[in-house]
Parts: sequence; C-alpha cells; structure tokens
Amino acid sequence: MSSTAWDSVHEMDTHTFRLAVAQFDRAAEMMNLDPNLRHRLKLPERSLIVSVPVRMDDGTVEVFTGYRVQHDSSRGPSKGGIRYHPGVNLGEVAALAMWMTWKCALVGLPYGGAKGGVRVAPERLSRSELQRLTRRYAAEIFPLIGPDKDVPAPDVGTNAQVMAWIMDTYSQQVGFAVPGVVTGKPLSIGGTLGREEATGRGVVYVTLEAMRHLGVEIEKATVAVQGFGNVGSHTATIMREAGARIIAVSDHAGALYDPRGLDIPELLKCYRTDGHLLLRDTKMGELITNEELLALDCTVLVPSALSEQITEENADKVQCKILAEGANGPTTLEADEILTEKGVFIIPDILANSGGVIVSYFEWVQDTQRFFWKAKDIQDRLHEIITAAFHRTLEFSRNRGASMRMAALMSGIDKVAQAHLARGLYP
Repeated sequence: MSSTAWDSVHEMDTHTFRLAVAQFDRAAEMMNLDPNLRHRLKLPERSLIVSVPVRMDDGTVEVFTGYRVQHDSSRGPSKGGIRYHPGVNLGEVAALAMWMTWKCALVGLPYGGAKGGVRVAPERLSRSELQRLTRRYAAEIFPLIGPDKDVPAPDVGTNAQVMAWIMDTYSQQVGFAVPGVVTGKPLSIGGTLGREEATGRGVVYVTLEAMRHLGVEIEKATVAVQGFGNVGSHTATIMREAGARIIAVSDHAGALYDPRGLDIPELLKCYRTDGHLLLRDTKMGELITNEELLALDCTVLVPSALSEQITEENADKVQCKILAEGANGPTTLEADEILTEKGVFIIPDILANSGGVIVSYFEWVQDTQRFFWKAKDIQDRLHEIITAAFHRTLEFSRNRGASMRMAALMSGIDKVAQAHLARGLYP
C-alpha cells in the first residue's frame, strides 16, 4: 500500500476501525481476494470532515465536528445512518461505513456503505439547538448526499425528526421536495410503515431461524438484551410476542433482571413516560450491571448497544446458546474465537441487524415510485429477504467450513469485488 494510503489509515486508527479492517483481512485471506482489491476496499471511497457552528440558546456559538464517509458505491448509491454521540470520530464512522457495504451486499440491496455523525451529546441540547445543529450539518454535507448519491438514515442519537430536518434542508437547497434523500422519516413526508421497529424485527426473524436450526423451542427460550434503545426495545417486545421470556434488559446506567420474565410492555410504558428516566428508576426487576447481563445463563443474548462489548476479557463468561448482534461490531475477533470454542451460535451484525437498511430500502423505493405499501407487505418482504440471507450464510458456512461471521463477510465482500471487477478501474 502506498504511503498516502497508509497515512489515511492512520487518521482513522481507532479500535473500531482496526476491528473492521481485521475482520476484512481475515475474510479476504480465506477467500484469496485479489491484492489490488484488498488495498482498495480497506479504505473509504470518500471522507468528509466538517465544522458545524451552532448558535446556542444563550447566544454563544459552539462549533461541533461532523463526518460523512462513503466506503463504496460500486453497486449503487451509498447508504448509512447518522449518529449523534460524544464518541463519534473518523475511525468509527469509517468502520461503520465499511460494515454497511458488506451488509447491503450480503442481503442483496443495490447500495454501497456510508455513515455519518456529529460529535455531540444530543441530550444536552434543546430542541431548537438540535434543529440548528442538524440543519447546519445537513448544509455542510449537502454536496455528498442525494437520492442517487448517498442516502442517510437514523442511528444512535438521531430519529425520524432529525431525518425530517435533513430532508427539509436538502429540499430547500434544490427548490423542491426530495423525500428520497433520507430514510427513517415521519410518515407525513414519505416515511414508511415498519421502519421504526425494522432492525429489531429483523433481529427476531433471524434469531427464530437460528432457533429452528438448533432445535430450540421458543416457549422455553430466555433472552437478555443489552441496550434498550430503538433496536433493543423492539427486539425485546417482538421476541416476547413470539413467546420467549425476556429475563434482562439494560441501558447505559445498568440492567434489570427477572428470571421469571420482565413485563416489557409495562416497562416501556414507564420508561417512555419521561425521557430522562433510567431503567433502574422503574423498579421492575433486580438491579445488575451490564457486565453481569452479558454473563447471564440464557438462550439468546442480544448486544444492541455500542461496539466492542464482548472482548477476550469477558467472552469466557458468556453463557448464551445464540448471540444475535443487534449492534455494529459488538464482538472482537479474539472474543469470536472464544465463543466459537464454547459452541455459541453467532448471528453476525451485518446479518442480524440488517432489517433496518432493508426497510430503509423499501422506503427509498416507495419514495422513488410515489407508491406506498401496506404494513403486512413490508413485514413479509423483510422476512423473505432477511431469512433468505440467513440460510445462504448458513449454507456458505457449512460448505466452506467457516464461521457464520466469516461466511457473511466473505459473501458480502465477494459481491462487492465482482462489481469492481466488472466495472474496471477508471481511468
């Protein structure tokens, strides 16, 4: 690799980016990927760092740092979320964009991967400050985004309202409404039914397939969910509806545990009453730590918080039969090896949490066609796409003697590689 390329890597040198590259390197080695493509696919196609000046409510101006990274566009427009979090940095965003590339290819969507974000604690901003931040960030990344170029979506710290502000800002710039510039919008401006719970529903669909494969009865299954945001809360809700017992859930401050099963609908009712309420304030179960949750004896463990939660330091304590990765990169490669030796069936992140981008694709298609689908159509199509991807990955894993993670990565990388080889190198 050239010195310039290595300099670019060093700028992104974070734990999360190193994990993404290590996973790619291992998969590339196993599939004997062309060295030229290896070098190309390790780095993003395009990276943008922007300053985001915002006038705060007290009249002062604070400058935040924002990012938008497009990893690959060989198979179509790039696609990926926008997160608002104090830990956002170039390396994290680049890693998430890379994983999104493999994810879209794995499930057969005509997208490449992208990701964006602003280094900010959104809960510390007023609604008006959050809107000004979002609109200025959208204006700064405007040259890169568009329904045929790069389509953002919600992620950690963002939601449908943030997407609405981005859609409006972009539309004001071009002079007409462009609903397809983002997904995860409110229904009133071109959003789709089923988007909010899509990632969690996808996690459940593939988990149920894994349980059938392993001969596990849903009525006897226990589930622990780390993270009770959008993905975790919907996963817990839908798994409970399917017949499983949810024995633990957590937020950043700790976890609730009840071996008899938590009443998830009642918990959500209390938890959502006040946006500043913590799970422990609901007093609906025994208080345990997030580390203790990861070590619970359960059928299914769903890490749906941030990356690198299961490491070589705690992997030997994990006691689940199925690990369904709702978050991006929650398990390190070292932990992977330990869990595999323990016989844990891992549903890798790029497969397990792909429901969100699948339904985002549905939203994009509906916006483009100006024709909207029924909720059942969306659920049925999500189920068809994600379960087919699960079984393709499982078959690949068996045929190649690879882990589910390597099978998923190799499948996704191969589709992207074929696109690059077909298109050739310009100029």
